[in-house]
Amino acid sequence: MEKQVLVIFPHPDDEAFGTAGIMTKFINEGVPVTYACATLGEMGRNMGNPFFATRETLPEVRKEELLNACKAMGVEDLRMLGFRDKTLEFEDSELLVSTIGKLIDELHPSLVITFYPGYGIHPDHDACGHAVVDAVKRIPSNKRPTIYGLPITPDREEVLGKPDRVYDVTDVMETKIKTIEAHRSQTEAMVPRLKDGTLDLNSDMLKFIKQESFWIYPITQ
Repeated sequence: MEKQVLVIFPHPDDEAFGTAGIMTKFINEGVPVTYACATLGEMGRNMGNPFFATRETLPEVRKEELLNACKAMGVEDLRMLGFRDKTLEFEDSELLVSTIGKLIDELHPSLVITFYPGYGIHPDHDACGHAVVDAVKRIPSNKRPTIYGLPITPDREEVLGKPDRVYDVTDVMETKIKTIEAHRSQTEAMVPRLKDGTLDLNSDMLKFIKQESFWIYPITQ
């Protein structure tokens, strides 16, 4: 059993699709889970349908959604790191790495979950994943946590091979859907179809809703 899990993503809702199931499972097993969210996703284009947010109000809307998502999963330790959406690749890399490093030093996680660097599609995803890896590299090899990387490019299995860990999360599907639903500005068109079954969960595109897969990131130095 893990002793402490640290999940690090750049945006509110990044956790909902890829890791809400395993985060819920860990919490149900009594494993402490900390979620560190680097930004508030304030540059997102989705404002609800019909609109219920504006460019000015979106940061607070997404902050509230993030809090509600954590409440749905039972995450009690949420860290909002205060970086700006869509700028992580331009941030002072030392600041980003040291911010993550301080969290790791504080929590001593046995497992860190983030986007697999280079396979995150969005520049913020990749910048976050690279920073996590760089922070872990600074830890003595005998004290490093395992890194579960979440690649989301279509060719991930062709390049990286089969995932190292695959979790069936159908037993916590109700919580996962509530977590997705909490991010209303981003997901409200999808949630009704998840609930009424008209969204095909057996399709390859949506298999990740029921099954969460991770690749262990290799650190060789």
